[in-house]
Amino acid sequence: MKYKDYKFSFEKLEVYQKAIKFTSDVFDITLKLKREVQYSLGDQFRRAALSICNNLAEGSDKQSKKLKVQFYAYALDSARECVPMITLARMQNQIEDGTAEYLRSECIYICNMLSDLIRSVDRINIKHST
Repeated sequence: MKYKDYKFSFEKLEVYQKAIKFTSDVFDITLKLKREVQYSLGDQFRRAALSICNNLAEGSDKQSKKLKVQFYAYALDSARECVPMITLARMQNQIEDGTAEYLRSECIYICNMLSDLIRSVDRINIKHST
């Protein structure tokens, strides 16, 4: 198998694929913000979006159900953190209505998927290594 063809388990999750696309979109959009908000709103928005992906990656390999749920909950917290930044970017005329609506709908979708993922992990039995 070639390394370029290898996929980690988290890369196969639909929520991860949605989150990585969302994060890429956030980077594209925020890198065009005015300089006055680039290092506050822009930087924080990029960090929050990236945190969704990172926590999904980190949580996916945890053997403990409690730890897995904890990292997925961190991802959910980060996704929710994006909502006020979308709102503020729109209020400050940094993004158009259509862009704000797109980002908000994607964020809501990711939040719903993460909530479903957390509930599904909570219901399964994870074997503990000895």
